[in-house]
Amino acid sequence: METRDSPLPPKPRALIGWRLLALLYDFWPALALWMLASLVFTVGYTVAGHAPRQNIAPLSALQIELWIVCWLLTGAYATVSWRRGGQTLGMRPWRLRLTTADGGRPAWRALWLRYAVATLSLLLGGLGFWWAWIDRGRLTWHDRASGTRLIREPKR
Repeated sequence: METRDSPLPPKPRALIGWRLLALLYDFWPALALWMLASLVFTVGYTVAGHAPRQNIAPLSALQIELWIVCWLLTGAYATVSWRRGGQTLGMRPWRLRLTTADGGRPAWRALWLRYAVATLSLLLGGLGFWWAWIDRGRLTWHDRASGTRLIREPKR
């Protein structure tokens, strides 16, 4: 039975707004990586004998390979940032930090799992992010799947 002397701790905020703002900020470094990858693919395509103004055919094997490379580059950006300091560039202004459930540094496997599940969530219209609003622990799908937590640090 609860008494007035022992109130329940407040539930952690879902941080949906902060997460979305961080994603918006992280879009720009990801876009730069995609542009570099596209440049490499375009130069390679031209060197391989295609006309300089000819585009890579839509839904061709080469374009699908480019998409996979872009996804992997974005994943490398995110996982290396999370592993190194717990934050991507987009997480820093909002004081968000990625940790394990016990406050430690996540393993590489957990980080890549987090990235893969978050990608699936985004492809499903952000459903895994919005899930945090109804989740008892205010966790997203990728939080639960990877055993990680996104916390908001206090102002210094």
